[in-house]
Amino acid sequence: MNPSSKPSIKKSKFRLLHQYYSYTGFYTFVKKSVVKSILPIVLFIGALFFVHYFVIDFNELFATIIEKYSPFTIITVFFISESLLGLVPPEIFIAWAGKSAEPILYVTLLALFSYFGGIISYFIGKYIAKLPKVFNYLEVKMKKHLIMIRKWGGFLIVVGALLPIPFAMTSIAAGVINYKFKNYLLFGLLRFLRFFIYALVIFQIV
Repeated sequence: MNPSSKPSIKKSKFRLLHQYYSYTGFYTFVKKSVVKSILPIVLFIGALFFVHYFVIDFNELFATIIEKYSPFTIITVFFISESLLGLVPPEIFIAWAGKSAEPILYVTLLALFSYFGGIISYFIGKYIAKLPKVFNYLEVKMKKHLIMIRKWGGFLIVVGALLPIPFAMTSIAAGVINYKFKNYLLFGLLRFLRFFIYALVIFQIV
């Protein structure tokens, strides 16, 4: 066998994968997701500037929150939110971390608990798959997520971990279709990258 044939095989597999994601609309989905995420991010940053300079000083606001509530309480609320469909925007908690005594520590903890929250959402999805009535209901409500994760698997988890798309929804969908847990854990680690990138921006504002 000609050794030089191995790289060509790998290249052909890459091309087939590239063609698959092109034909199924994955790249279009990512492009649209990035475009859609830019506006909310810009609006959120703009709102932070406006509120900070014209409504209330964030230094005073978060100082009050830090005095009134313990880090344990705040992180617990965040963890519950991240486990149940991402009810509260993580950016608010990142802004709180920026005013804490140990910003890097608390951003790391937020990223860690967001990751664990996603794991809980994954197992919620696996449990839901065993309940016919609930599963049939979510098949309609989460139709878009389920179709996408069946088509793209790990790549959708990467997008969900990095972009302002509800990570809990993506995690539940992964659990419902019984996506390989080991791969889910690996791709989900990108959640840490998202939190640190957002922290770099938000810390400059508040």
